[in-house]
Amino acid sequence: MRVGIYVAPQEGASYEDQLRAARAAEEHGFDAFVRSDHYLGFAAAQLPGPTDSWITLAGLARETSRIELGTMVSSATFRLPGPFAIMVAQVDAMSGGRVVLGLGAGWSEDEHRACGIPYPPLRERFDRLEEQLAIVRGVWSTPVGETFDFDGRYYHLEGSPALPKPVRRPHPPIIVGGTGAVRTPALAARYADEFNLPPFQGTDATREAFARVSAACEAAGRDPATLARSVTLTTVCGTDEREVERRGSVSPLQYESADLAGTPAAVAEQLAQYAALGADCAYLRVLDLHDLDHIALLGTEVLPSMRT
Repeated sequence: MRVGIYVAPQEGASYEDQLRAARAAEEHGFDAFVRSDHYLGFAAAQLPGPTDSWITLAGLARETSRIELGTMVSSATFRLPGPFAIMVAQVDAMSGGRVVLGLGAGWSEDEHRACGIPYPPLRERFDRLEEQLAIVRGVWSTPVGETFDFDGRYYHLEGSPALPKPVRRPHPPIIVGGTGAVRTPALAARYADEFNLPPFQGTDATREAFARVSAACEAAGRDPATLARSVTLTTVCGTDEREVERRGSVSPLQYESADLAGTPAAVAEQLAQYAALGADCAYLRVLDLHDLDHIALLGTEVLPSMRT
């Protein structure tokens, strides 16, 4: 099982904070470092405020050397798909081919209102997401020297040079995820390299979601084995109960609902349950990205058990 670290910097983290966390994740053997893509914090406002995910990832691309970098997930409402394909391909080049792209429909109306971003109804957001997935894949997959056209309901591209190309060909891994029972699995089956289930779902819901996405692959004529499965798991780990509770106090409600909680041995045992369900990758969501000792503990005491 591949294992990454997930952080939510919109709750108050500078670029330097994220760089330290990414370097800690890389130093301690994690496969990926992914961050949320939000312009508004959802807890009490914290300084210095939010950071743009792809500007941040561009910086991290130059200041790390091995670990994969990406979003979980970018919102299709935030950016136009043509320039977005260029942006992600450029960050992929800056990283030497280490980018992963999670793309979703967007969900926080308050965030859109606060930033002046249009927030269409749910059906339209999913329709826009589908067009963006088709465009990003199409731009990246168009042979060099040819152009890409797209005529959708919301987006129209004519004579796009479809450049630059990402380093990883035909394109960086695309992640589609969520808890939806119909549209989300269908989009993952058609466009994604990886399906991701967000936190707080539990093993039963994970089993059901993986079954739905397998069925969607079969309905689309795709071998389900070609679509990776991943889970994002809110994780609170400590060497003893006191340390676990201290880390959980950062967000008591999320600690109460945490997917993985306890000593390293307990967390490893819980994580193994998701591997047994078919998860190819787990992104461990830490509540405090400033707590580098937490990342180190997970890397040294939990990660080795998932490599056997």
